[in-house]
Amino acid sequence: MKSYRTAGEPVAPQTVPPPKEEVAGWSSVPAEGRAKPLQLSAVLEVQPTLPSQPRALALLSSELLRPQPHMRSLSQLFSMDPVLAARLLAMANGPAHLMRQRVHSIPEALVVLSPMQLRQLLHKARPGVDRPSNSGWRLASFWRYSLDTARLARALAMSVQSNAPAAYSLGLIHGLGELLQQQADPGTATRLSELLEPVHPRRPMVEMQLMGYCSAQICAHLAKQWSLPTMLVEALQYMHQPLEQPVFEPLTGVLHLAMWRAGTRAMGWSERQLAVSFPAEVGLALGMDIDMVLRQASIDWHAGGEPDVMF
Repeated sequence: MKSYRTAGEPVAPQTVPPPKEEVAGWSSVPAEGRAKPLQLSAVLEVQPTLPSQPRALALLSSELLRPQPHMRSLSQLFSMDPVLAARLLAMANGPAHLMRQRVHSIPEALVVLSPMQLRQLLHKARPGVDRPSNSGWRLASFWRYSLDTARLARALAMSVQSNAPAAYSLGLIHGLGELLQQQADPGTATRLSELLEPVHPRRPMVEMQLMGYCSAQICAHLAKQWSLPTMLVEALQYMHQPLEQPVFEPLTGVLHLAMWRAGTRAMGWSERQLAVSFPAEVGLALGMDIDMVLRQASIDWHAGGEPDVMF
């Protein structure tokens, strides 16, 4: 049984404040020449516009035309798309399903919901169009990164005997705050992307300096709106600084490490950059070192037979 850091123990800083020169590009623009970032409440109002993969929508619609849809196929297809997965969890945890046990994962949600409810969910979905963007994510890159994080989070959770299906859910949906901010306020998102990539470890600190909130807060607020379990909401809230969680939750640490590796892989960081940036304190709390994380990240996830992202 592994021991985990709990409230009251010393907490090492998890995010190094960005050098002042990183935000110089923003501050050098006269205030009257730039629009103010949207308030968090205004960003959250845009969440119905979050886009889904057209291919996932098409395959799910086809599967749900069957008299008896295959549960495994539905689970795999919902597991391809962050927005569809989030809507699925929201519906399963909604007031129509007053269950003692909250729903933490896609397979659990599919047990609760009927094919008719799933069709209703798809009917409200908005297909996304991947196109070049100056405001951060291209949708194809976002979907690929989200899947990478989800698969790695699941593998790391299994290594520490934590809830692997819930870890997959967290990895899949954790980037929705960043995507929503880009959808709601492309001007601010463009300025942020001129400073740091969306997956850079120091990006949350820059967001806090420029907007007064960060993607983790957006995502946690979304999770609350969707009535997701408290464990998931708190993991999203503390995903950038898991050791600041009042009582350390292994799932939060697992998500943090998965985000670090998926993000550094997306940015093509070198071995030296990986060694310098590895969140060692979080790894220590989980009993994992950088080699263990990198071994999990080296697995060919596509060999498992799950649908790949195709556009």
